[in-house]
Amino acid sequence: MDLFEANRRATLEQAAPLSARMRPRNLAEIVGHEDVIGAGTLLRQAIERDQLISLVLWGPPGSGKTTIARLIANETRAHFVAISAVSSGVAELRSIVREAADRLGMHSQRTVLFIDEIHRFNKAQQDAILPHVEEGTVILIGATTENPSFEVNAPLLSRSRVVVLAALDDSDIEMIVTRALTDAERGLGSRRLSLSEEARSLLVNLANGDARFALNTLEFAAAGLDVGGTIDVERVLQAAQRRVAAYDKSGEAHYDAISALHKTLRGSDPDAALYWLARMLERGDDPLYVARRLVRFATEDVGLADPQALPLAIAAQQAMLFLGMPEGALALAELTVYLALAPKSNAIYRAFSAASGDVASTRNDPVPIHLRNAPTRLMKDLGYGRGYRYAHDFEDGIVAQQNLPDNLRGATYYEPTERGFEGELGKRLRRIREVYAASGTERAAKTEDTSK
Repeated sequence: MDLFEANRRATLEQAAPLSARMRPRNLAEIVGHEDVIGAGTLLRQAIERDQLISLVLWGPPGSGKTTIARLIANETRAHFVAISAVSSGVAELRSIVREAADRLGMHSQRTVLFIDEIHRFNKAQQDAILPHVEEGTVILIGATTENPSFEVNAPLLSRSRVVVLAALDDSDIEMIVTRALTDAERGLGSRRLSLSEEARSLLVNLANGDARFALNTLEFAAAGLDVGGTIDVERVLQAAQRRVAAYDKSGEAHYDAISALHKTLRGSDPDAALYWLARMLERGDDPLYVARRLVRFATEDVGLADPQALPLAIAAQQAMLFLGMPEGALALAELTVYLALAPKSNAIYRAFSAASGDVASTRNDPVPIHLRNAPTRLMKDLGYGRGYRYAHDFEDGIVAQQNLPDNLRGATYYEPTERGFEGELGKRLRRIREVYAASGTERAAKTEDTSK
């Protein structure tokens, strides 16, 4: 390292953000993740024995993925190369591989290639690095906030071990904040600042397990304070602006949230459903996407147990279009509570799935001739419509006749529950089926439950 490079690094160490200055310098300084990289774990043993394997570190922002990758390279005396999948191309990857091969041949030094946001690598980029990972020219450590089973090619994933890093808990964040306040060499210790208990609690809570957010917020809150000053709640609020959101409205967390909303509605829990609704809207999800999912819930999980659910869902969707946000959120909230408290039935869902299954898996026989329309003389002469019985001419408007193709004669699909309005529909359906049974066209009990 020449004099200019040494000066550059020294300057960066002083000017770098607090979160960068406070990065752990060795494995012992890592806070949290004891189950993954703590003493005695398989990963820790592999690092200590210099038995490197390719890894994919999967965890939320601020959980320490980059830090762990750097420490693995340092502990094993490997050369560390860091790139971002957002800005790096195949040409750069090939250059890195060539240098890694030379380094391995001339100095017997391995290369750790750290790829941040590896889920953003396209297929060509992943294919370009695959053979070199397989033969060991580079040790790959990828970092991702998205589920790697969806975003990383299977061949590359099969040659790596996925390490799941959970968000740091509140006690971990508090320890990291305390360390930064007291460390005189890298942190804020030389300024002898204090953090009120209320401000500390708020900062930890707002961080949502993101150490980087906690440290950067702490540094901003401390800006302008004299030596020995106190960081209070107001300073933390101004520095933080809002809670950090470990959320990508196009990523897995988005689909987890909508799944939680749907399942808490199905479980008839209005409080939890309102929470998940508010969380999605607060994090920037498209309110019309949420409205569409609520309309679907009205048909899939409420159905005819409450026939008003679907009209109310459509009305809420229209209200959202008319009002926009934030006013339209109340329409979605009203609908959410209504759907949570409504009687539940998936009978329509099961019935339609069963009917669709028969359409797909059985011979599609012609429409029974008495049900066919006969707009022309030829069709009438061929018997179209002959024998059709007009329902309004019969008691209760119920007439028994064969309405399915011959190969499905007697099949049934709709089996209402006893919940809500479907209880009344069930009584009418039983009466209809009694009429059919008396005429010899009895409908048999339907087949398997297709709702699972």
